[in-house]
Amino acid sequence: MKNSWYSKKWLTVSLHAAVWIIFFSLPFLLRRVDSGDKPQPKEEADAVYSVLNYILGNAVWIAFFYFNAFLLVPRFISKNKYWQYILSVLICFSVIATLEGLIFTTLRKPEHFSVRGHILFNFFIFLFFLASSIAYRLIIDKSQTDRLAKEKETENLKTELSLLRSQVSPHFMFNVLNNMVALARKQSDQLEPSLIKLSSLMRYMIYEADEEKVPLEKETEYLQSYIDLQKQRFGKNVCFNVSLNETDKHYEIEPMLLIPFVENAIKHGTGFIENAQIDIELKAKNNILYFTVRNKFNNDSEEIKDKTSGIGLTNVKRRLNLLYNNNHTLLINKTGGWFSVSLQLNLH
Repeated sequence: MKNSWYSKKWLTVSLHAAVWIIFFSLPFLLRRVDSGDKPQPKEEADAVYSVLNYILGNAVWIAFFYFNAFLLVPRFISKNKYWQYILSVLICFSVIATLEGLIFTTLRKPEHFSVRGHILFNFFIFLFFLASSIAYRLIIDKSQTDRLAKEKETENLKTELSLLRSQVSPHFMFNVLNNMVALARKQSDQLEPSLIKLSSLMRYMIYEADEEKVPLEKETEYLQSYIDLQKQRFGKNVCFNVSLNETDKHYEIEPMLLIPFVENAIKHGTGFIENAQIDIELKAKNNILYFTVRNKFNNDSEEIKDKTSGIGLTNVKRRLNLLYNNNHTLLINKTGGWFSVSLQLNLH
């Protein structure tokens, strides 16, 4: 996975360095500058030692910040070893207080040095950096947890969509192969063109249906070829009214998304049905896909067919919810001996 620009290591290091420079420069930036006499050489030397003392002391605090965030917290707090962590923190404070004292006395050479005051002063600074370091680590852990959860969710989604798509293909193949068997038994002249058409369908399923998106024109061609094969299978026993209109733009759509509606109509709209009829209409305009499938059905044979109807509409509903969420409207009606499915899909 390609890293985003904001996750680059050099950018993180630069950002941290900038934050520390700004933070430790605040006392100098906010200090009022006196426009008095020119400082004496001794005063200039004291100022240099004071700045050096400030830089070295801050370096100690920065080192503790990262030491606690990247070593102590993961090793002890993350593993619920609280007593070991407390002991480690106390040791760190002792070391820091000693280093700060050595730096201060070496560079500043004070006439009087109060150990008690020195410890008390550094104790509050230590608490500030300790709390900041723990908070920083918690933020990092939360960010990593969210990122991993998002990646896992994305992978699960891809896996589920792949599974749902693969469940469409076998169901389609059973119907088409049964049609081929019927033509072979009749020794029909339509067998050869039907096999050619089946070959093009399989080419689409194998090489293009694995893409995330395909041109709507190709999906429409696939749909038309499938309908043509079914027309050959049923002949005059089923009336097909098909209108797959040209679109006003070059749209893209998820592959194998529309075929389950047609499969479902053929499954439930054929057989012991008087004047069987299937109406299919598709058009795309103003970035909206309108797709409608209607079929007559027989209540007496519905229960038997449901036992072998596969996952058709359940599958496509799940895919629509995963891929298009609120960008689609699916209406299913079953009235007056007609079963109708109407889909409106926002193609953008």
